[in-house]
Amino acid sequence: MDDRTELIRQLKKIDLATGVLVEGLQSGLHHSVFKGQGVEFSEIREYVPGDDIRSIDWKVTARYNHPYIKEFTEERDQTFYFVVDISGSAGFGSDTTKQRKILEVTASLAFAAVKNNDRIGLVLFSDRVEKYIPAKRGRKHLASLFNVMIDHVAVSQKTDLSVAVKFLATILSRRSSVIILSDFASPSFSLPLRILRRRHEVLAIRIADPREQELPDVGLIELEDSETGEQILVDTSDPAFRQRYRDLVTGAEDEMHTEFARNRIREVALLTDEPYDIPLKRFFAGVAQRRSGYVRVL
Repeated sequence: MDDRTELIRQLKKIDLATGVLVEGLQSGLHHSVFKGQGVEFSEIREYVPGDDIRSIDWKVTARYNHPYIKEFTEERDQTFYFVVDISGSAGFGSDTTKQRKILEVTASLAFAAVKNNDRIGLVLFSDRVEKYIPAKRGRKHLASLFNVMIDHVAVSQKTDLSVAVKFLATILSRRSSVIILSDFASPSFSLPLRILRRRHEVLAIRIADPREQELPDVGLIELEDSETGEQILVDTSDPAFRQRYRDLVTGAEDEMHTEFARNRIREVALLTDEPYDIPLKRFFAGVAQRRSGYVRVL
């Protein structure tokens, strides 16, 4: 990624700042955005007066001609998987790279989860799963995840999110909360994401750079695809060309929003040149309000 010593110094600052961030995210990240396991089946026992009749297992009741209920126990801890894009496009950034911003956001949310004694795991992906670390608890485990994120050198510059999504859908037996951090500049991933969403909670954190959304008027420039190396000469002084570019970007974003909404996947959009704590707090607070039935009108 970037200079290792400087990155570690930045992570320590994030750890200190997370104390304030956790307070704002607790209700959203842990209790509202992701339900985690929620409840787990414990046993079937005979019905006694006072039990909730909605818990009656009618199949067992019919078999034994006597009412039985299902008992569940609540699971208070959760499992989070951070799915991190390390492809070539994530290395782009006008001031701060998308990859650097992804690391900072991952660190903030991971610190929050660890302080809540939750399990955290990691998947690094390009057009393949390059690294998988199963979820565990504790700061020592968190430190090992950060070391991997900082030291890993991507094998491929290309992107295919569907590969990582299919991988998780196959290996995750325990209901988990999956946080995908990427620019989502990938071939179609709709169907695998839909399959993953059937069993797991999914949050898409989309990192973009301002230069990707608006071309500056600087005359002739050479653009290079960071994943394929393909180069093209364009005239940014042409207003019609800049407008076509804006239209393409807007159309792609609208299509992505529609796809996320269709699959009931929440999305947070962040820019590399802006602080991420305020948008995250606002997002989690909004979800907490909706889940509690309270909607604040500003």
